[in-house]
Amino acid sequence: MNGGSAVRFDDTRLTIEDIVRVAAGARAVLSDDVRFRARITRGADFLDRLLREDGVVYGVTTGYGDSCTVPVPAHLVEELPRQLYTYHGCGLGAFLDPTQTRAVIATRLASLSKGFSGVSLALLEQIVRLLEAGLLPLIPSEGSVGASGDLTPLSYLAAVLCGEREVLRDGVQVPASDALREAGIAPLRLRPKEGLAIMNGTAVMTGLACLAWDRASYLARLTTRITAMTSFALDGNAHHFDETLFSVKPHAGMQQVAAWLREDLGYNGRSERNDKRLQDRYSIRCAPHVIGVLSDALPFFRTTIENELNSANDNPIIDPDGERVLHGGHFYGGHIAFAMDGMKNAVANLADLMDRQMALLVDPRYSNGLPANLSGMQGDRAAISHGLKALQISVSAWTAEALKLTMPASVFSRSTECHNQDKVSMGTIAARDCLRVVELVEQVAAAMLVTMRQCLWLRGRETNARGLPLAFDAMEQALGAACAPVIEDRRLDMELRGLVALIRAQTWRLYT
Repeated sequence: MNGGSAVRFDDTRLTIEDIVRVAAGARAVLSDDVRFRARITRGADFLDRLLREDGVVYGVTTGYGDSCTVPVPAHLVEELPRQLYTYHGCGLGAFLDPTQTRAVIATRLASLSKGFSGVSLALLEQIVRLLEAGLLPLIPSEGSVGASGDLTPLSYLAAVLCGEREVLRDGVQVPASDALREAGIAPLRLRPKEGLAIMNGTAVMTGLACLAWDRASYLARLTTRITAMTSFALDGNAHHFDETLFSVKPHAGMQQVAAWLREDLGYNGRSERNDKRLQDRYSIRCAPHVIGVLSDALPFFRTTIENELNSANDNPIIDPDGERVLHGGHFYGGHIAFAMDGMKNAVANLADLMDRQMALLVDPRYSNGLPANLSGMQGDRAAISHGLKALQISVSAWTAEALKLTMPASVFSRSTECHNQDKVSMGTIAARDCLRVVELVEQVAAAMLVTMRQCLWLRGRETNARGLPLAFDAMEQALGAACAPVIEDRRLDMELRGLVALIRAQTWRLYT
């Protein structure tokens, strides 16, 4: 796995693409800038001095959460970080996959590198070693309420840094102690505050949000291409995407989608036949308005996610220059929760759009001459051939599941932890839901690519000539290697899985 050139971590601003690259396998390197390293060291040294002077620091000389009033005896202070990650070892559910885990680790490294967490360089270097060695903590996906951050899932990162629990190495689960030893990595002993610094933040929800944003952005473009191909297959009216028409409703993302559709269809404002249907159905005519909601929201979502990515979001915040300990609530994941709840709504609407487009294509009452269920069989066997009938059913199932998951997670705050955490974000649940919605919409898009391949082939067979716009011709040829036309009924699941993989790899460079 190779995600490109190395990504440098220090106190400068990172992008969603940086996290996506590390998640895909790019190296994470800690900056060797003297000023950056001195700042990290000053924070850790300041905490050491406070301890020597009997300073009271939450989570360092006190218990955690509602137990903040419980003083910790000096001789037990060093044991407190291990206690924190130990008792939070109660996560359940599916483990994050390797890509998600690398995104989470990179996101936590980004926050700790801002220099406001009071951690040592040794901790940051240990995180980099894990990534370099490909030792990925097995992180359960369930158990976080999104404030105080992602405590339970991030406890698995903290434990692995210290040689405890389990890691995934080359796809195989092994004890962290064995994996670190075999990689020549000494287990870390966490300093006071470091357990809290690792765990008390928004790294899981934010890392997942980076991945969701990247995939959602691609789906907006892919759904636009699929819409253009659907309009062509239905012999639709490209006047619906006219530049003047869209100039009077100035949503920039929507206007961009309409421009892409004009480009794909070769529409110049004068090229349509007069005998075309005056108004296509909404799933064609209003497609820019549906896809455009996501396109217009993506810049806002990017800013929100990247602001969280580039924040120090644990508690307390350590000011190494002013030498202050600032107690607050930056672990609260409300911004990510809102972004993920909004994104999953806009992305799910892409599935709903494509589901309605496919319903038109398989129904001979609406498909303008295409055979029922897009069956490619002719002759006697046409009577027992069912084309894409079952595929359309599956598309409806995936769409319904995606739409069901659009209920906002952020409104389900629960008071917990003796009413200390009495208002929580549910940001991690929102991010997980969003990724699941993205996955379902990718499956719908894969089914639509099979459908588009079939439609273009059928249209070409009817006219005995391709006559395809350039973009469609290239797309059909690219799809040809992944799925053949459906003539005799056959299973399609393996072809669909292959297409989903191609979508996730963003194989087709759509629009510039």
